Amino acid sequence: MKAASLIVVAALSLCVTPGSIAKDTVLLPRQQNNCGNVRVQTKSVSPVKNSQGDRDGAAQKDEDRKTSARSEHPIDLVICLDTSNSMDGLIGAAKEKIWDIVNELATAKPKPHLRVGLYAYGTPGFGTQNGFVHKVVELSDDLDKVFTELTGLRTNGGDEYCARVISTATDQQPWTDRKGLKILVVAGNESATQDPKLNVFETAKNAISHGIVINTIYCGNPAHPEANDWRKIATAADGQFASIDQNSGTVVISTPFDRKLGELSAAINSTYLAYGREGYQGQQKQLAADSASRSMGSANFASRAAAKVSGQYRNSSWDLLDASKAKSFDLKKIKNEELPPEMQRMSAEQQKDYVSKKSQERADIQKQIAELNTQRAKFIQDEIKKTGRSTDKAFDAAMLKALRDQAQRSGFTFDSK
Repeated sequence: MKAASLIVVAALSLCVTPGSIAKDTVLLPRQQNNCGNVRVQTKSVSPVKNSQGDRDGAAQKDEDRKTSARSEHPIDLVICLDTSNSMDGLIGAAKEKIWDIVNELATAKPKPHLRVGLYAYGTPGFGTQNGFVHKVVELSDDLDKVFTELTGLRTNGGDEYCARVISTATDQQPWTDRKGLKILVVAGNESATQDPKLNVFETAKNAISHGIVINTIYCGNPAHPEANDWRKIATAADGQFASIDQNSGTVVISTPFDRKLGELSAAINSTYLAYGREGYQGQQKQLAADSASRSMGSANFASRAAAKVSGQYRNSSWDLLDASKAKSFDLKKIKNEELPPEMQRMSAEQQKDYVSKKSQERADIQKQIAELNTQRAKFIQDEIKKTGRSTDKAFDAAMLKALRDQAQRSGFTFDSK
C-alpha cells in the first residue's frame, strides 16, 4: 500500500440542491432534546467592493493559508454520496455524524490539515453526459460550507455509476501533492458495476496509482452477492470494506452537557471579527451552519461546538483573530473600512487591545467547550456500555475505523480510548 494516501467512497442515496439548507427532520431513530433557544448576536460587516488592494490582500491571505498548511500534514477526504432513492437513513447518518468524524481526525498527531470535498451522484438531473455525477464541494478546509452543502442533499431516483464518481473525483479534485492521506468515500446499496462505459475495478486501480486509497461501504447484508464487488473495489485500491445498517445503525445519545455546549457554540461566534471582502459571506456561512446544526438536535449542535475548538475549524480568510495567527499578519496594513464597524473608530493601539481582548474571550470559551466535551464523551461511552447498544453497524463507525487504521499506517497517531 502507498502509505501516503486514502480514499473513502461513500455512495449515499440522495438528491442535492446546491447551496440549500436542510429544513426537514433527519430520518434517524434518536432521542430529541432541545438544545436551547439561543440567539446569536453578531455584528455584520457589509460586503466590501473589490479593488486592486483587495485582490492583493486576498492573495496574501491565500499565501498565508498555504504557508500554514505546509507546516501541517494533509488529510484530504472526499465523500461521494449516491443520491438515488431509498437511502435517507444513511444521508441522515452522514449529516448527523460529520462533526464527530471531523473531531476524531482532529486528534491525530502530528497536527493534520483537514480538507473535505463532497460529490453527489445517481440523480437524473445531474445529466447523462457526466454519468449523473455532481461536484458539490471542492476540497476545502471551510467546514461551514461543507456542512451546509451536506445538509442540503436530497434523494431522487436514478442510475448509480460508482465507477464514474471514482474516476471524476480522482481526476477532478485538487489533491495534495505532499505526503499525507488522500481520502475518497463511497457507500452504496446496489451493484457497483452499473456504469456502461467504465470498469469500476480499473478506476479503482487508477485511483491507487495516484496515491488514493478507496474504502467502500455497502449498505446492506455483507452476504449479499452485490457486496462482493464493493469488497473487490476496496481491495483493488488498497482500502477497506465495511457493511452497515443505514436505517438503524447510527447511535445518537443526548447528554446533560448538550445544552450548555450549544450555548457556548453560539457565544463563541461573538469573538469572530469579520473583516475584508470575505467577512460578510464568511459570517453568514457560520450562522447558516449553526442554524442547520441546531435544527438537527442538541447532539449535533454539541458536536459542532467541539469542532469549533478542534484546530480544524479554520476561518482565516474572513476572521481577524484566525488571520492574526499568520506570521505575515499586520493589523496596520488592513484598510480601516475593511475592519469590523466597532474597530473603525478606534486608534491603532485600541484596535490592537481589542483584538487581544477578543482572543482571550475566545480562549476562555474554547477551554469551557473542551472541558464539557470531555465529560460529554465519557457520558456517551458509559451510556453505550450501560444500555448494551452497538455502534458496529453505524456509518461513522465504519468511516472512522478505516480512517484511523490507514492514518496510523501513514505515520499519524491517536490517543488511545
